[in-house]
Amino acid sequence: MDSLTSRLPEEKRKQLCALLGNVELTLLYKASVHGYHASAFHQRCDRQGPTLLVAYNSSGYIFGGYTSVDYAQSGQYIADEDIFLFSIQSKTPLCIKMNSGHHARLDDSGVPNFGTQLYFCYNNQPVVYYQGGSAFSVTAATLYGNDAQLTECEVYKVKQKKDPQISAKMKPWRKVQWTDKRRDELMKMIRNYKPMMTSVSRVRILMIGPVGAGKSSFFNSINSIFMGRMTSKAMSGSAGTSLTTQFRTYPVKDGREGKPLPFVLCDTMGLEEQSGAGLDIDDISSILQGHVPDRYKFNPITSYQPDEQKASRPASLQEKIHCVVYVIDSTKISLMSSKLEEKLAAIRKKVNSLGIPQMVLMTKVDEACPEVEEDLQNVYITSYSKTKVQEVSSRLGVPVSCVLPVKNYSQELELELNCDVLLLTALQQMLNFADDYLDDVGPV
Repeated sequence: MDSLTSRLPEEKRKQLCALLGNVELTLLYKASVHGYHASAFHQRCDRQGPTLLVAYNSSGYIFGGYTSVDYAQSGQYIADEDIFLFSIQSKTPLCIKMNSGHHARLDDSGVPNFGTQLYFCYNNQPVVYYQGGSAFSVTAATLYGNDAQLTECEVYKVKQKKDPQISAKMKPWRKVQWTDKRRDELMKMIRNYKPMMTSVSRVRILMIGPVGAGKSSFFNSINSIFMGRMTSKAMSGSAGTSLTTQFRTYPVKDGREGKPLPFVLCDTMGLEEQSGAGLDIDDISSILQGHVPDRYKFNPITSYQPDEQKASRPASLQEKIHCVVYVIDSTKISLMSSKLEEKLAAIRKKVNSLGIPQMVLMTKVDEACPEVEEDLQNVYITSYSKTKVQEVSSRLGVPVSCVLPVKNYSQELELELNCDVLLLTALQQMLNFADDYLDDVGPV
């Protein structure tokens, strides 16, 4: 790390790297060496890619922020979904993600700022300035104990590192056949699938997850595979709030003129951290029990109320949900807030009470790991992907065997074999789980 010496303890470095993924940190700027001046900061840190700012005060707080968009003195407000603040005072770092609908920072020639709410090296002095605001839901007391005097400020370049363990001889931790033959087999099994109960013509699979995790994109990807071309039937994207505002049930046809396949993917409004925003848990309960009609528009203020006639009769088995799939963004697993974890735990508790099988789709695996981005077949070889699967399993309370990594189609113009195999394998598992549910409720 050239001649600069990092002040960051090794234990704290590991904690921060756990938030950021499989990365290495290179010290770019040290205020005690280069000066607490904006010009010195920009001279060392501009156009360096993602950076992590780490500040220290005499009260023992180690705190700061991460931005994935490099500094360029553009004078523009920056959008950065990955930006976050952190504070380390105990064994577990506090991680504060930015609230939706806010600018991440102002990219000017001044000192580094986060959400134009928190300024480091303010007025070119060894101090941090918190001016309040709503970009980040945090207080000065929580973040740095109200001790604004800095004893040091460091900025690190954040770079994804490759897994040195990958080689041609590496044994995969899950076996997958990456062949055209396997893709054709999976498609044939899905086409020929028949639910275990004759009263159910198509199983219903409910997708639940945070905003932007890839629920709608998964449907589009599955639809694309069976249509043989890229499709975009469900609205998807990366907006700060959920693009899905209705409950949608998406059947999939086997080709343009083909018959509907034996499953329906049900899309919901995205989960959001704030109370009174995103999908309501009472709405999920109504969906699970088959009361919510297709195209019902969610209301964050009040939960779904079925009319008296519907409320008086139980939904048929055909109308109920037979498998629940949580969709989680691989790149944001370590950034999952405690509020979101609490919401997911409450949902899991409800799903468990109804005896519905659950699994997890871990999306964007290529963005989380350079080796997987280079070759999707590395997803079951790299130790980093395995670590993320284990982390999701631990955080959501589902077995490792029920966590499946996938890559949805997002920017591709043509179908790709490796993508198809992962996506179809996940769908086949959903059908298996739906059968487990129908087998269980059958005697009842």
